[in-house]
Amino acid sequence: MLEFLESFKISGTLTRWDLVVLVVSVGLLFVIAYVFGRGEKDTRDFFLGARRIPAAVACLSFVATEISAVTIIGVPARAYAEDWRYLQFFIGSSVAKVVVAFLFIPVFFKYNCTSIYEFLRHRFGPATQYAGSVFFFITRLLGSGLRLYAACMAISVILGWKLPQTLLAFTVVTIVFIAFGGVKAVVWNGAYQACVFYLAGAAVVAYLLLHLRGGAESVWRAAADAGRLNVFDFRANLWDPKTFWGANANAFFVGLAIFGADQELVQRLLTVRTRSSSQKAILGTIAFGFPLVCTYLLIGTLLFLFYHQNPQVALPGRSDEVISHFVVKVLPEGIRGLVLAAIILASIDSPLSSLSSSFVSDIYRPLINKSAGERHCLWISRAAVVFFGVVLAVVAYLSKTVDAVLWSALEIMSIPAGSILGVFLLGILTRRRANRGNVVAMVVSALAMTALSLLSKGQAEVQFKIIRLGWDWLILVWAILKPLTNIGWTWLIVFGTISTFLIGLAIGPAMDRPLPEAKR
Repeated sequence: MLEFLESFKISGTLTRWDLVVLVVSVGLLFVIAYVFGRGEKDTRDFFLGARRIPAAVACLSFVATEISAVTIIGVPARAYAEDWRYLQFFIGSSVAKVVVAFLFIPVFFKYNCTSIYEFLRHRFGPATQYAGSVFFFITRLLGSGLRLYAACMAISVILGWKLPQTLLAFTVVTIVFIAFGGVKAVVWNGAYQACVFYLAGAAVVAYLLLHLRGGAESVWRAAADAGRLNVFDFRANLWDPKTFWGANANAFFVGLAIFGADQELVQRLLTVRTRSSSQKAILGTIAFGFPLVCTYLLIGTLLFLFYHQNPQVALPGRSDEVISHFVVKVLPEGIRGLVLAAIILASIDSPLSSLSSSFVSDIYRPLINKSAGERHCLWISRAAVVFFGVVLAVVAYLSKTVDAVLWSALEIMSIPAGSILGVFLLGILTRRRANRGNVVAMVVSALAMTALSLLSKGQAEVQFKIIRLGWDWLILVWAILKPLTNIGWTWLIVFGTISTFLIGLAIGPAMDRPLPEAKR
């Protein structure tokens, strides 16, 4: 037992002032959770905050969730190793937010949804609701598992902990924090976290500018000459996922999927009183999010120049570790504690509340216990937070072999997200009646996109195995799919959304037609 506790000893690189900043920052998290999250009486309080959250708070919370640890760790890493092409994604993402504001949010308020997958039940039927919720579980656990891993990887470097200890500590803290205060604690703390992200980013930029030779103008020119400020890539190349066309196609469809068809982010938009307040909240995130993304891209570029000007400073082993390596080896006390606090807060903001709300509203109440009362469902909601917290920690631990966390997170989420988005668009844009057909469309599309993703990573090996099997029909399928396997991963969600929409549109009525009565 003593050895186990010793493993949580904090690295000597953190000074007293770092610990003061860290303790105060994390302590405020629990103060806010207690002040705003206490007094949960029913699931409406636990999942919607009784719709009494101010729009500005919902907006900032949305930004904090959208940014996450992947942005704080991954965006500087991409700018450090490459350039600013990640900023291309912001254009398609912003357009998606406008579409969500005026196309998706009205239907969620029309049906008074606690979980957005309840809309699928109203529009199509229970089978589509169950499938949408399950696909959300898959998408969110995979994406958030990578996000949690990115945060814990950085924190383990800074604190000197091993990855399992870091995951354990943050899983316990997150479960306690969310199980106590529900969505009110999550949303109010999200707004607080966004403020910390701004402050930490500005502090690191200021430190780097003060410690780079030549002044801001000279530094900017050096970065441009090194090709580190390239933003737009207009090449007509479908095989490169980072061109303007591939990036924005992906960002637009991913934006529709996570801003309009993902319970974690939409849940924040449902905590405000009216539809117009919800629309203002999501549109406001465009203005608040842009400078934050630019700040962390700038950090990555300045880190590249800093290490170039200071070759005596040891380089990080991997680009994904550049921010945590810089925090430990270079940053002075105080700022080091502030950046660590930002990373910790980003890791604590997890999807447990949205996973719990979707499970209770979409699975437990309609499928497992239809007569469950509010007190019982509130207890089940908290139990679900614990269960999903453990699953999320396992997924995060299994992500330790992943390189380039930012791109990997986007690629993995793109595969199932297309299926969810396709069925939502079918419900919003058409009057076609379907239910079981939607489930088939979602599963077929997700399997096809998974196959394309895997095939693109090992074409020669797959082709060799198919030939050895001698399956003529599979060779034909391979011949048809092979041209697509070279297309960049950013197009997976585009194909997945379109295929789900078209398959559901085509087979829905036939699959949901009543079976003919047997002849007597």
